[in-house]
Amino acid sequence: MLTSSLLLSQQIPTLQYSSTPERFDDTWEAPLATLLGLGRAAGADFIEFFLERVNYISCLAEEDTITSITPRLSTGAGVRLFCGKADCYVSTNDVSFPGLKAALEKGLSILGLDLPGPNAFIPEINLELLRDYATKRGKDAWLPLCSSIQEMGEVLLDGTVQLQQKASHVQSRRASYFRDWQEVLVAASDGTFARDIRLTQSVGFNVLCADGSNRSSIGERAGNTSDPNFLKTWDYQQSAEKIAESAGKMLYADYVESGTYPIIMANHFGGVIFHEACGHLLETTQIERNTSPFADKKGEKIAHESLTAWDEGRTDNAFGTIDMDDEGMPAQRTLLIEKGVLKNFLADRTGSWRTGHPRTGSGRRQGFTFAAASRMRNTYIAPGDYSVENLFASVDKGIYCKKMGGGSVGATGQFNFGVDEAYLIENGKITKPLKGAILIGEAKEIMNKISMCSQDISLAPGFCGSVSGSIYTTVGQPHIKVDSITVGGR
Repeated sequence: MLTSSLLLSQQIPTLQYSSTPERFDDTWEAPLATLLGLGRAAGADFIEFFLERVNYISCLAEEDTITSITPRLSTGAGVRLFCGKADCYVSTNDVSFPGLKAALEKGLSILGLDLPGPNAFIPEINLELLRDYATKRGKDAWLPLCSSIQEMGEVLLDGTVQLQQKASHVQSRRASYFRDWQEVLVAASDGTFARDIRLTQSVGFNVLCADGSNRSSIGERAGNTSDPNFLKTWDYQQSAEKIAESAGKMLYADYVESGTYPIIMANHFGGVIFHEACGHLLETTQIERNTSPFADKKGEKIAHESLTAWDEGRTDNAFGTIDMDDEGMPAQRTLLIEKGVLKNFLADRTGSWRTGHPRTGSGRRQGFTFAAASRMRNTYIAPGDYSVENLFASVDKGIYCKKMGGGSVGATGQFNFGVDEAYLIENGKITKPLKGAILIGEAKEIMNKISMCSQDISLAPGFCGSVSGSIYTTVGQPHIKVDSITVGGR
């Protein structure tokens, strides 16, 4: 076969490649390099291929019965092309050489580009030696080591039994689990050539308790990356005990009175407010749309000096941990805010081109049908200088938000979040449980009211939806004090 540097356009239909069908390895280099060269010869400024293979399964137990087992196997690829300021994205389930070539040609036609003439030379695209994070870390062995369907069912059913035994006035109980195994390969015309395997798992409980007109509903999830034995070692008894205790306290709780209060927000999933109300506003996706109030604030104070925040992809086993992003860039740590001063934004390749902010390894997507976009990974407020006791002692009358629920956030940072488990604070002490609390505010205001951060940082798994689909992320923080916030209630 002629080398790609001497390849003529008319020869491409006759090429035969034997890429390994069951694995993305270096046998994919030759066909992808040829297609990248073809795209460049047609006039595209930049081309990127993203190949993906998925083996997914979920299991649901309701009461004492497995009610759903849902498997999903998929293979596909996406190609993104840029020409000047225009770009497009095309996906396909056909990862053969003809299938990938057809997707490339579709993308070229969308951009108004024509294939080169039959005697045109196809430039050589020199891809780097395959950066194979999967082989380097032994990830190829993960899938066979994961829990079997029988093990999934046994653990979930044992868990629902524990909920029944430990909680009172139980009306319904559910346990759910999923395992998402994903192999990806990225090849781009700048020479990027990288492979990885991701293993993401999550398991959780939900319980609804009722006694007359009193109701309480509590859920809890655990998540993990990189540990095939995660489900086998999950302590469902401890999790059931925590949920049962919370449900019992909330069942007879008084409704909160609406007003403006200082609040103490718990660590762990309490970090969801920073993720939603501020984290998204630091993604270049928002900067491109001019919908972030922080777009021109880099180097300026946007938060209380007690607040430092990070986004990174490197914490062991955290839900948003990745060895490389979906554009092939190695994971790194990104300092977002330091002592209240905005230091960096989160940028994927496109966001970097359009805004000038440096790439941060934040190009992420749900799967091959989505183009990558700037997205968070493990995002958290850093530990501060105070103890938890210091925080509570500073509040004469306020609310302790122990467990956050769902909520909504506007495009420019307005938010409201429900609190699943809350308590009244009086003279620095927790006095009684409260329910029905809703936190209402705006990002640029609440950031300046986070005046105290404790030292007990804890991380929690989460699911984040945005322009590139639903992805796995981590939220987190230590206990924090917000000096004042509007609390909706009765």
